[in-house]
Amino acid sequence: MNNCIVTKIIAIPATGLLLAAVLFTGCSSRGPLEPEDAAPPEPLDVSHIPNAVPRPEPLSRYGNPPSYVVRGKRYYTMPSGKGYKERGIASWYGTKFQGKRTSSGEPYDLYGMTAAHRALPLPTYAEVTNLKNGRSVIVKVNDRGPFHQGRIIDLSYAAAVKLGIIGYGTGLVEVRAIDTSEPDPTHMTGAGQEPESALPASQEKPRVYLQAGAFRERRYAEQLRAEIETRKLGEVRIVEPAGKSTLYKVQVGPLQNTGEANRINRGLKTLGINDGHSLIQ
Repeated sequence: MNNCIVTKIIAIPATGLLLAAVLFTGCSSRGPLEPEDAAPPEPLDVSHIPNAVPRPEPLSRYGNPPSYVVRGKRYYTMPSGKGYKERGIASWYGTKFQGKRTSSGEPYDLYGMTAAHRALPLPTYAEVTNLKNGRSVIVKVNDRGPFHQGRIIDLSYAAAVKLGIIGYGTGLVEVRAIDTSEPDPTHMTGAGQEPESALPASQEKPRVYLQAGAFRERRYAEQLRAEIETRKLGEVRIVEPAGKSTLYKVQVGPLQNTGEANRINRGLKTLGINDGHSLIQ
């Protein structure tokens, strides 16, 4: 279950344009919820399962190579998770991998509060928030993945139950790395405690978009927007360069659910955009 950030440049001969797509993919040989994977036979009562407690830990000897290759693709690990925050699709994994060795060397425990990510250093503690219902959990990232298109994190079965995505298989989430070098008392939760929801009932839920590409010249962004609109994949916007960015970003959305994200990704394949794409606000 690995999760890395890779920038891929795709040349389109007809125009010579460069398409920069941000990919979120992973490093284990497994995919989320493969047919033989499953939940435990008995429903899980998560009321007694505490969140992971963030604490400083040395990096895993085995889980942090500078890069690794899975299914012919090379992925790059991040030297630090400090400042990392991303929105995207979460999936979960269950009984098939119970007790098996994770990328960090620890055995997988489907009843533990853990997760897999393609790029974050192992271990990293992260707060994961379900963007649909506002529930948040804290997990220890100790594995690599997921490797399914468009997904940014694979959660343990227990973490998925606590977030309320177990019945759907996937969910739209925000993942935020916790800096353990500067302890935040609000995240040092103990047994039975939950972090406060990141989405109070009176606050509007974040708008999530799927990024299809980024261009140095606006005309190429306009071209891609027109092609997406022709295929009726959804509403398309172009985000102007801001700050240090020099790119015009083409984004589709806002997304209503993961099913819509999967549909759009399938449609983008007809444009030659075949890899996973980041989901952002």
